[in-house]
Amino acid sequence: MESYVQSYIQQHQKTLETIPADKVAGIIEKFREALKEDRQIFVIGNGGSAANASHFVTDLGKGASDKTYRRFRCLSLNDNVSWITALGNDYSYDDVFAMQLANYGRPGDLLFSMSVSGNSPNLVKAMQMAKKLGMYSISLVGGKVGTLGKESDYPVIIDDLHYGRVEDAHMGICHIICYAFMEDATLQQP
Repeated sequence: MESYVQSYIQQHQKTLETIPADKVAGIIEKFREALKEDRQIFVIGNGGSAANASHFVTDLGKGASDKTYRRFRCLSLNDNVSWITALGNDYSYDDVFAMQLANYGRPGDLLFSMSVSGNSPNLVKAMQMAKKLGMYSISLVGGKVGTLGKESDYPVIIDDLHYGRVEDAHMGICHIICYAFMEDATLQQP
């Protein structure tokens, strides 16, 4: 078992090395702009990525916001189960995020999605709705890239196909974003 664990850690390190620092820095700049302009940031994902979306919004809305001159307006669209089930039941599961954006999204707001495959129909429809509303879309995807990676305004690709390792890398990016605002004084002022 120890050899399996060592092998997994080695593969995990290789996956983390595919995080494109320049692209993550670009996301941080986009979030700085959103903070300055008081834009809303919506975060979405399925399964483990849904948990990452909730975790990210918690860190951004509480931890990062405690250090900045203005609080981030951020929301995980995964977190209202009643609304998700109503939309899934009355429309389809593919619409659970797009229809929430139809209520909330405004031009200039950000949609931040996480998907290992990049092909989740509900995330793709949300991205299409975001474009229709004049929002900016950022997508974290895995090595398959998928529709999100090909059509979002700002794709970040983790070059691996392993779901756990890609989800870990995505959460790592989320922590980098939050801790940049918590630890870099230049990001804490307008």
